[in-house]
Amino acid sequence: QVHLVESGGDLVHTGESLRLSCAASGIIFSINSMGWYRQGPGKEREWVADISSEGIYYADFVKGRFTISRDNAKNTVYLEMNDLKPEDTAAYYCNAHLCSDGPCRNFWGQGTQVTVSS
Repeated sequence: QVHLVESGGDLVHTGESLRLSCAASGIIFSINSMGWYRQGPGKEREWVADISSEGIYYADFVKGRFTISRDNAKNTVYLEMNDLKPEDTAAYYCNAHLCSDGPCRNFWGQGTQVTVSS
């Protein structure tokens, strides 16, 4: 069984920074990619960034402000968020496409709340 556990969400003010973490644990043979999605109040879940051997990619609305990184030894992905804005308020979800004791597939974390006040 695989678990993804996010942490780091908090209430901050406009312009401040946060660092989110997501650790994958359990039976993991390989991780193809890890990334972040978010879902704001009353909105659909949207892709934020992902990282794999093929590269690092960001949604346009976070380019230049957010940085994704990964520690392969710890099966952990990070999201450094700078210059936060009220529109960044959302539950942030970790996603990993990995191979466990079954077909390789996507796994999701439970989410961590980021709230940015103006």
